[in-house]
Amino acid sequence: MWSGLQIGLEDAFQILAMAWAYYYVFLFFRGTRGAQVLVGLALVLVILTGLTQVFSLNELNWVLRKISVFLGLALLVIFQPEIRRALAELGRQPVFVASAQKRNVVDHIVNAVAQLADQRVGALIAVEREIGTRAFQETGVKVDATVSPELLASIFFPHTPLHDGGVIIRGNKIVAAGCVFPLTQNADIQKQLGTRHRAAIGICEETDAVAVVVSEETGTISVAHRGRLSRGLNEDRLRRFLTVLLVKGQGDTAWRRAQVKLDLTPEGIAKADELAGQEDRSAD
Repeated sequence: MWSGLQIGLEDAFQILAMAWAYYYVFLFFRGTRGAQVLVGLALVLVILTGLTQVFSLNELNWVLRKISVFLGLALLVIFQPEIRRALAELGRQPVFVASAQKRNVVDHIVNAVAQLADQRVGALIAVEREIGTRAFQETGVKVDATVSPELLASIFFPHTPLHDGGVIIRGNKIVAAGCVFPLTQNADIQKQLGTRHRAAIGICEETDAVAVVVSEETGTISVAHRGRLSRGLNEDRLRRFLTVLLVKGQGDTAWRRAQVKLDLTPEGIAKADELAGQEDRSAD
């Protein structure tokens, strides 16, 4: 059965290239409105193609083959906003953000949070890591401004239009403000925690983001990560926490996680659990 099937080096390279392309297209559209359009279009094409094959609809099959020629142009028109935004971000942002820049972002966040805590102004800041937060960004207002303590403090100033929502930071940019984060459904969460704290835990359950919360009632600083909430942090502990998660652990985290997760042996699974525990203990 398999005697006539021969896959050479060139064929293997083409298969890997196509798999890589499909994977990153999926990541690009995941969490956007364009993803729903793409899924719907794919379902329609699959259903029509299947019907033409089952019922021998030759004319309809001919029409589908002709339409496929213009499908690429149609995709460019349908997904023009997403493609334009992606190209703009690619041209504007460097591939690797320097550690010094990340430390500056951490310092700006800590300074702003300390100021807000002293004044007992509520705040919710999520810092994006490896998993995108585009779906949550679209619930708020696009900002696209460099992170600074003054800007963060201004966003959360009481009675301003965006003070009730969350801020999302990617790299050294505030990409959106006034965002709605999902609330955690964990029944073990303490009942005295408010909406901001539940939203911080919620976005950390949906993504690998790090969320910083300032309580409006007490001025207490908390950090949510991996669905867990660390409360009662002072300025120094907050800086150490964010430095571990966003500066020291970010350079090789993706590669290390990919290597460990691909190992599904008991030893590999144990290493994955140990790596997650090390990150949490270092942050604490």
